[in-house]
Amino acid sequence: MSSIAHIQAKIQDWSQARQSVDSWKAKGERVVFTNGCFDILHYGHVFYLAQARDLGRRLVIGLNSTDSVRRLKGPQRPINDQATRQLLLAALECVDAVVVFEEDTPLALIEFLMPDILVKGGDWTPDQIVGAPAVLANGGQVLSLPYIAGYSTTAIEQKIKSN
Repeated sequence: MSSIAHIQAKIQDWSQARQSVDSWKAKGERVVFTNGCFDILHYGHVFYLAQARDLGRRLVIGLNSTDSVRRLKGPQRPINDQATRQLLLAALECVDAVVVFEEDTPLALIEFLMPDILVKGGDWTPDQIVGAPAVLANGGQVLSLPYIAGYSTTAIEQKIKSN
């Protein structure tokens, strides 16, 4: 499989992601799930995603759709379109699947995929993480990874505007 085909294969719809998760779990592989807008991919994102992957064998990212990002962040966002954000995330070695969700939260996607581990960055406490009750009730774990200060899309955007 070519490199681009390998990357594109990681961009999955809900049904494909469910098949992947079921297959991985059948092999005894622990599936980690995280989500976000990932508008401008930066150091903090990459470091966080690598840490998340280290918690299990497979990493699935729930990616906010363009409309979802606009509702959450405002009409000027996202800066990068959905296809760009999907491809950039899928190109990361630590990522196994990227799945877009249209809702404001990934709750329905989390309940559909039912990962073994649900993780968010350190600006979220485990009790604030959407989907935590469902994952915990299914015997999974919910974790909050350390936040890396100074790295955010908003900070990058402000730096660009000030220059």
